[in-house]
Amino acid sequence: MDSWFERQFKLAENGTSVRTELLAGLTTFMTMAYIIFVNPGILSATGMPFGPLLVATCLGSAFATLLMAFLANYPFALAPGMGLNAFFAFAVVIGMKLPWQVALAAVFIEGAIFIVLTLTKVREGVVNSMPKSLKIGISAGIGLFITFIGLQSATIIVNNDAVLLGLTPLRANPPALLSLAGLILMVVLEARKVTGGILIGIIVITIVGIPLGITKMPEGVVSMPPSLSPIFCKMDFSLIAKPEFWVVVFTFFFVDFFDTVGTLIGVSNRVNMLDENGRLPRASQALMSDAVGTVAGAVLGTSTVTTFVESASGVEQGGRTGLTALTVAVLFLLAAFFSPLISIVPACATAPALIMVGGYMMMGFKDLNYGDWTEFFPAIIAFFMMPFSYSIATGIEFGIVSYVLLKLLTGRGKELNWLMYVLVVLFVLNWAFL
Repeated sequence: MDSWFERQFKLAENGTSVRTELLAGLTTFMTMAYIIFVNPGILSATGMPFGPLLVATCLGSAFATLLMAFLANYPFALAPGMGLNAFFAFAVVIGMKLPWQVALAAVFIEGAIFIVLTLTKVREGVVNSMPKSLKIGISAGIGLFITFIGLQSATIIVNNDAVLLGLTPLRANPPALLSLAGLILMVVLEARKVTGGILIGIIVITIVGIPLGITKMPEGVVSMPPSLSPIFCKMDFSLIAKPEFWVVVFTFFFVDFFDTVGTLIGVSNRVNMLDENGRLPRASQALMSDAVGTVAGAVLGTSTVTTFVESASGVEQGGRTGLTALTVAVLFLLAAFFSPLISIVPACATAPALIMVGGYMMMGFKDLNYGDWTEFFPAIIAFFMMPFSYSIATGIEFGIVSYVLLKLLTGRGKELNWLMYVLVVLFVLNWAFL
């Protein structure tokens, strides 16, 4: 088996081992397993049944992540995207009063468009046209975004009507205190270079939470997954000639396109997966996994499938190949049967992992050119806009637009790739009409 893994995933060439890849995959899965329950919870607001949605989430995630493992040999995991599922449920179905079957048709068409753009190398061109400074800013911005999500998930940072955000009353919030303790544990383990430190931290917090009443024990361990038939292959294309249908398709397309590009660039840049020219090898294969996964997700009955930023947690644990992704995919398949057991891991256990990974990804700022404002400022704008707008795509938009404007206004337009101009036009049209 080890020799098969070596031949398939080129472990030695990538400086990794079977053990490291398996631990990395388990770590990634633990940090993103919340999607198994959160995605059905959001989409069920449309009237779709929760049980079949859970199965669709697991199968869609497993299928797309398997594609990433075998097509691209990258340690990235995919699942129905957060934000995109909320747009599906609350904006399209509830807000625009479109049937969920029509929304699934829009997701299906979006994925089909992605397949065409990937085959024609357009998406790969966008990934590889990003200047180094923006790649650094995007990577660090995703790090700050992940940190922000972790702080919220741990309930350390909460809503404050006076100033938008504030610190929770710690003495009255045991889960927040447990998260902080878990964060210190993970940092100590990482500082001591203990392999799998983040995963160990998640397990320890989950166990400590049992006597505190934070970790809820399951009623069982194994349960048979319900049938997919109520949502399987239910796309409704009857409104395809309506303008509002294409507005929905374009919104899904736009957000997913740049969320995926941002995640691939950010995580790859953090661990030096880019080549000497700053390009991501096998970018087309990675993007094709995302595109085909979205089409398959729509057929299964779930919203847009995209590359997850939580993949960074496994990468930080040493994951470098598709074996990490394969591990995640297998765990998603098993999750359909072991959902009661997986559900016991509390948010306060995975939140510190997100905070730590965010810190790792912000380390790339050391390579930024602080002496050139046309390089430094766009990176900073991308960095801040991602968490403050709660959108990776928005951070990329502001970063690229400011980069192009500054280069032009300082007489350095020759440094720009033609594709950057095209992207700016698309962003401006998006702001103007959506």
